[in-house]
Amino acid sequence: MPREVRERQMLDAAVRVFARRGYGAASMDEIAELAGASKPLVYLYLNSKEDLFTACVRREADVLLAAVRAAVRPEDPAERRLWNGLRAFFAHTAEHPEGWAVLSRQARSYGEPFAGLVAELREGVVDIIVRLIEEAAGTESLDGCEASGLAYALVGAAESLADRATCPEADAPAARDAAATLMNVAWVGLENLVNGRRWGVVRA
Repeated sequence: MPREVRERQMLDAAVRVFARRGYGAASMDEIAELAGASKPLVYLYLNSKEDLFTACVRREADVLLAAVRAAVRPEDPAERRLWNGLRAFFAHTAEHPEGWAVLSRQARSYGEPFAGLVAELREGVVDIIVRLIEEAAGTESLDGCEASGLAYALVGAAESLADRATCPEADAPAARDAAATLMNVAWVGLENLVNGRRWGVVRA
């Protein structure tokens, strides 16, 4: 079997085990057995448990970001691109709940270098959202700090909804419904900002 195929099988197995058991409790024996490979071969290809987990986090982050970028087509208007990007995000996390669990729960729980890889994913999504907000609102209506703040808020909300949607016990919304929820918050709010309607700080 080509090494590329064998490594993919190992990563697939590792994502399942890490998502189910967490990084600390996951064993290389279980990963090797699920991948149909010997433990020495897993170590030969992927060096260590830490390196294996890092490879899983990086792969899942890259695939998710690629799915969002592919959905945001440059020929579409900004509103449609944001809608398509949100739908792609929720569709991907719903279709790959174990990969999302590794990114959203496991990688963040064990510090560096894993949390840094998730932060890179978030920055990539935030960059996409900032550009869409700036194109839709115009730099005259929003400054860079406001656009960035809105993008971070939107991404944080998307992550929370994805966590809920991939929780087995939750009454999870469909990808389309989750995306519509954020569009109602983000786009309606953005229209208000463009039209000069802002929440003012009330001082006692």
